[in-house]
Amino acid sequence: MSNVLFDPLFGRHAGSDAPFVITDGTAPLTYGAFEALSARLAHVFAELGLTKGDRVALQVAKSPVALAIYAACLRSGLVLLPLNTAYTTSELSYFITDAEPRLVICDDRQAAAMAEILNGAALHTLNADGGGSLADAAAGMQDSHTVVDCAPDDLAAILYTSGTTGRSKGAMLTHANLLSNAQALADLWQFTADDVLLHALPIFHTHGLFVAVNVSALSGAAMLFHPAFKVEDVLRDLPRATVLMGVPTFYTRLLAEPGFTHAAAAHMRLFVSGSAPLLADTHTQFEERTGHRILERYGMTETNMNASNPYDGERRPGTVGFALPGTEVRITDPDTGAELAKGKTGMIEVRGPNVFHGYWRMPEKTAAELRESGFFITGDLGQIDPDGYLMIVGRQKDLIISGGYNIYPKEIEVLLDALPGVMESAVFGVPDADFGEAVIGVVVPDPGVTLDTAALQASIAPHLARFKHPRQIVVVDDLPRNAMGKVQKNILRQTYAQAAEPTG
Repeated sequence: MSNVLFDPLFGRHAGSDAPFVITDGTAPLTYGAFEALSARLAHVFAELGLTKGDRVALQVAKSPVALAIYAACLRSGLVLLPLNTAYTTSELSYFITDAEPRLVICDDRQAAAMAEILNGAALHTLNADGGGSLADAAAGMQDSHTVVDCAPDDLAAILYTSGTTGRSKGAMLTHANLLSNAQALADLWQFTADDVLLHALPIFHTHGLFVAVNVSALSGAAMLFHPAFKVEDVLRDLPRATVLMGVPTFYTRLLAEPGFTHAAAAHMRLFVSGSAPLLADTHTQFEERTGHRILERYGMTETNMNASNPYDGERRPGTVGFALPGTEVRITDPDTGAELAKGKTGMIEVRGPNVFHGYWRMPEKTAAELRESGFFITGDLGQIDPDGYLMIVGRQKDLIISGGYNIYPKEIEVLLDALPGVMESAVFGVPDADFGEAVIGVVVPDPGVTLDTAALQASIAPHLARFKHPRQIVVVDDLPRNAMGKVQKNILRQTYAQAAEPTG
């Protein structure tokens, strides 16, 4: 037996002097040096008494050492629990109590607070500069380490869902889940060892860790490792890169910079967007500015990536392309589970080697969302057009039911987004005594534009049935988003719950 995920990602690079992680101010960390660093960290874990299947919770700033912890966990058969650096102590207490990690790693500044909620776990620190007690402990360890055998169904990570409604759920991802997805994406997006990925995403999330890092490592590509997205730093490094993976905010911020030109993007071969919907207008502006068409894809915590626009072929704005090779995507009736025809809106369900093995210690939730047939009920609503492209309409929980009629927010948002002066919009439902829910729209204007909400209403009204008309449109400076750029409609619903006043 071998280690299903570590071997093809990192183990095969032992001794390699090819660059892997490139950061400012230091020499590139080669694949061989990275593998050796992961070995030293694995020895620390072993001395702490950690054994296969134990969990390691990680809440630290992005750094090459933080990334090496992921590799050290894989080679040790440990289960990584990456945690958003924005989580508060009360939120962390839930995750640590639920997952019961044997080791918690945090920043020195958080150590005192973390010590209060350890639940019996050991504690080590790691700072953004790579220092801390963990680095000190690893410094004296050997550069070689016997890799632990791990089978396809062994757990590699537990990622907690954002938990906007109810308790966060820990999605159990196996070695095979992550490897199969990396292989499909590397092949589909034509990654090679000649690629240089500009990595400006966080590494506590599927996108930045399991897509960006795994695809790069599997291909032998290098990564320009940015601590976070700063538009001036990204512009500086674009001529050194071939690929950028980002969220829509990356691209709107680049487009706002005069220095982001066709020449600035000339060295690039691929721009990928995900984690939140990309506006069709952003697609258009980006192509006009650079000559590149952004490749949008679709994934989620429980499944990694499910679908992608083609590398060769039409990248269709407003869609997330086709199911990945080896993955099935279908649209079903949310009430009956019956499969629907193309063009019909319903529940998106996914089946394939990328689909997780259930929720940590939540068998009821697992049974409710993972069918015996292997299809995962995503909670996303969508449709497949006649050409086979998948379009995401919205989350089922975002579906508005007013007067017994179903209203899909995306339909209204597309109309609002297309109006002159509107940068972006969000549509959601709030409680209404007469109709159950009323439709509210919030819009963000383009810089320097003053919007007339009555004019906006009048512009979209001819295109919508009367029951879909927003009761109110509100102009705001920006939309609330989570760390990956997704609009947090739960916050909007709370904010405007009392704002829906009948207009007559």
